[in-house]
Amino acid sequence: MYLAFYGLHEKPFGATPDPRFLYLAPSHREALAQLVYGVQEKKGFLVLTGEVGTGKTTLLHALLGRFDGNTAVAFVFNSTLGFDGILEYALEDFGIAAAGQTRAQRLVALNVFLVERRRAGQNTVLILDEAQNLDAATLEQVRLLSNFETATEKLLQILLVGQPELRDRLAVPELRQLKQRIALRCRIRPLSPEEIAGYVRARLRIAGARDGWLFTPDALDRIAEFAGGIPRVINAVCDHCLLIGYADQRRHIDQDVVEEAIRYLEEGEWPTTGESPGSGRGLLRGLRGLRLPRWVWVGGALAAGVGGALVPALTFRPAALHHVMGPLAELAARLRDLVSR
Repeated sequence: MYLAFYGLHEKPFGATPDPRFLYLAPSHREALAQLVYGVQEKKGFLVLTGEVGTGKTTLLHALLGRFDGNTAVAFVFNSTLGFDGILEYALEDFGIAAAGQTRAQRLVALNVFLVERRRAGQNTVLILDEAQNLDAATLEQVRLLSNFETATEKLLQILLVGQPELRDRLAVPELRQLKQRIALRCRIRPLSPEEIAGYVRARLRIAGARDGWLFTPDALDRIAEFAGGIPRVINAVCDHCLLIGYADQRRHIDQDVVEEAIRYLEEGEWPTTGESPGSGRGLLRGLRGLRLPRWVWVGGALAAGVGGALVPALTFRPAALHHVMGPLAELAARLRDLVSR
């Protein structure tokens, strides 16, 4: 949609945890280094915590990329499972076939698997995401998995990942044995305003942007103020900013565009005054006024750029696109009339 307009080859602010876009702020860099060290040195239990949206899952995917072929990983991201579900999921991820039907049989199969890997000089890691949702009984059973060990090292490295509530969960008296076994604790912190500027520019650069200053300093300051250092929120704001900027044919994102994006994210409403109904933004806002699904809104933004795609010589001004946007604006008016009946 807005990729060609801004010279991008992919979306810079996607919602998926793509490790290529990992921005290593100091706390992220430190956490990643500790996790790699903890796994390589077979420390047993490791804990990673961070607020919602701070990039824990993206960091985990980057961690997986640091492992060599000698490391087997089971990544359990469904925290609603009980211990037996976690065990079954892990065995499947490890590729352990015919593990048996009872818990005892499955534990024996896992032990045999771990011993064989240790003899081959290989490592094994179990990652439990959203671990703050696991109850005390399940966490206690997970602790018992750390009993798979030799006299000198742990056969299974267990990484618990979760929100800050995980620290409180591990502090309860009935989990004191688990707490004592935690060898390393890592924490991801929200980004500072300075880090946010670097974060936005880094993601744009990775996505192919030639202009690292696509967002003005004032725009970045407002994004930092609104997002509170949370990368997931930053991504949402920036993605909407690029869409609005594209609809307005603006080559740079300034503070007023950010304000509009924030208003939409917070209120779900789009301003409806100030534009000609034949302009790209007029059509976009006219469709938004119908309270149609998001795909219709996105389609309106796409339509706003049709004229620019067909007639590259134009300067992307709404007036120059009037002959293209007129019929679309009329369609929006008819849709509004139908909805109002």
